[in-house]
Amino acid sequence: MLAKSFLTLAAAACAVASPIAVSVSAGAGASASAGPSCPHVPATPTLPKAGGASELPNPPEGTKLLHIALGFGIQNYTCPTQGANATATGALAMLYDATHLYPGQSQRSLSEEQWAALPGEVLNSRPVPLQFSTSTDGRADPKHPGATNDPWTAETPLIVEGARSLPFIGHHFFNAAGVPTFVLDDGKIMLLAKKIDSHAAPASADPGPDKTGAVPWLYLGNNPGSIGAKYVYRVLTAGGNSHGCAVGAGGDSTSYTATYWFYG
Repeated sequence: MLAKSFLTLAAAACAVASPIAVSVSAGAGASASAGPSCPHVPATPTLPKAGGASELPNPPEGTKLLHIALGFGIQNYTCPTQGANATATGALAMLYDATHLYPGQSQRSLSEEQWAALPGEVLNSRPVPLQFSTSTDGRADPKHPGATNDPWTAETPLIVEGARSLPFIGHHFFNAAGVPTFVLDDGKIMLLAKKIDSHAAPASADPGPDKTGAVPWLYLGNNPGSIGAKYVYRVLTAGGNSHGCAVGAGGDSTSYTATYWFYG
């Protein structure tokens, strides 16, 4: 009877305990500090807020989070003439599963500060995982090459210093019709996206290695033909804005990273 009462009290203590404390050493993942008898309950990932007067809408009721992916690639633009305004023409990115690094998911998760800084740290410390053309023909500025016609590199994990690797999960590109497309999980998810809403990136967002500034946050819905996912958010953006058209006319590409939150 005494043993049963003790177990009941222990279970109750776990149930009412304060959230698991997360401690992070420099350059390392977070470690949870809870009683060894209390099972870890992963925190529910919550979309970040930009902190402005308005925010992107919350996911519709009845949907669930499928993946948080780190996108790493380039935003593409064209300069019709020298000195004109650049026009966005699409994007290319490798997608890596970052769900397990969201704060509170496990003992290897990042702290909130590390999580918010992850896109910028990756962008500024690693080469873009795409194949780039050696030709400068048709480029607005020869210093900023475009991707090859076959831009994808090996589908291997992205290694993040101080954290576990991020498994490759898919690709992001614009199809022949100019529709933003996401293909994940070996095709189990194919989202043909359309913009529902956008929000300027926070002033504190990482501007990227070329200091062009962070691309806006987006909320995208689905077009007919999509499977496996209905919505995706692009948040925690770093870099990606155009270099501008001051040098000349032609194509322009800027490296960027962002977290993509897929819901279905």
